[in-house]
Amino acid sequence: MPASPRPDMPVDAAEAPGDAPGAAPAETPGGRARRHTGEVPAAPGGRPALVGRRVFSSPMRRRVAYAVVFEALAIVFTTLILAALGNPAGSSAVVGVVSSVVALLWNMLFNTLFEWWERRSGHTGRPLWMRLLHTFLFEAGLVVVLVPAVALILQVGLWEAFLYELALIIFFLIYNAVYAWCFDRVFGLPDSAQ
Repeated sequence: MPASPRPDMPVDAAEAPGDAPGAAPAETPGGRARRHTGEVPAAPGGRPALVGRRVFSSPMRRRVAYAVVFEALAIVFTTLILAALGNPAGSSAVVGVVSSVVALLWNMLFNTLFEWWERRSGHTGRPLWMRLLHTFLFEAGLVVVLVPAVALILQVGLWEAFLYELALIIFFLIYNAVYAWCFDRVFGLPDSAQ
């Protein structure tokens, strides 16, 4: 392990190339050093992020921006998809907003419950079967709540609302992967992935 230029700082927290000589790196609340905000974060494939600089000052701000942009686009896409399937644009927009709000609230509640079960059951490491179970239960919970809401808002039967939800779930599985890659390409990977 190479010697740190500063004895009071671990090697990985030493000055990064391009930092001002003698400048101390910023520290997180836990006291761990992090990269300077002027450094260009790496994007998928090791390329530099398209914005050319670090935009988010903390992981929490990055997560909030990620979620807000994701949900704003989700409302637009839901509206367009449902309108393209012959539903009124206004009702389609309401479904988009309701779906986004329900998905955010369900995400928080479901993950809290799932993590509680995970701790109580003694399962660790989240193997593939557990990730698949997590995804299936999360989506099933959304369908149980959203199908009646979609049926009510669009004034359609439960079967038709279920088919709309099924189409949206398939779309959002693809959208989620594409959005995550694009966000990381524009703003760079989160610090935990670099």
